[in-house]
Amino acid sequence: MKLHLTNGTMRKIILTSLFIGLNLSLFAQIYMSKSCEINFFAGTSLEDIDATNKAAKPILNTATGDIQVKIPITLFVFKRPLMQEHFNENYLESEKFPDAVFKGKIKDVVDYTKDGIIKVKVSGKMNMHGVEKEIVIDGTITIKGQEISLHSEFNIHIADYNIKVPTVVTAKIAEDVKTKIDAVLEPYKKK
Repeated sequence: MKLHLTNGTMRKIILTSLFIGLNLSLFAQIYMSKSCEINFFAGTSLEDIDATNKAAKPILNTATGDIQVKIPITLFVFKRPLMQEHFNENYLESEKFPDAVFKGKIKDVVDYTKDGIIKVKVSGKMNMHGVEKEIVIDGTITIKGQEISLHSEFNIHIADYNIKVPTVVTAKIAEDVKTKIDAVLEPYKKK
């Protein structure tokens, strides 16, 4: 049996094939969090104040270098529950500002098809406690097969985000919070 296709039908088949191929390649460029851990240390010589959050959700578009990380504030876990309560109620006001969000762009050219470790600079906007601030972060990207690992260590100056520290405890809380992020991303798979 011979199949006879008109020019219009053939054009539709070609366009549909291109559209499907383009969509598949776009999905292959989106990487999402397999695991992510954010730690911060805000203590001084008088007090250890540190917390860990394993619920952040980084997303990376390898085609554009765009990166976004959403961090649920209430999911920072402290060693002492009272610190966690004060952090959420008094300092970050997590009921009013439930998430911190970073949206930025990797400024360096990265070949995501080759395994290796690349030092990068990321610039973007951090929105935390209702304040949006431009920041630049140094980090590393490690590519191993289909996994991309992100690592960065940087400081957050709490006054920049209108986080008020009562005078009574200023000696116990650092003005600059040492922050570390480690994330492993994998290609987004449409479910």
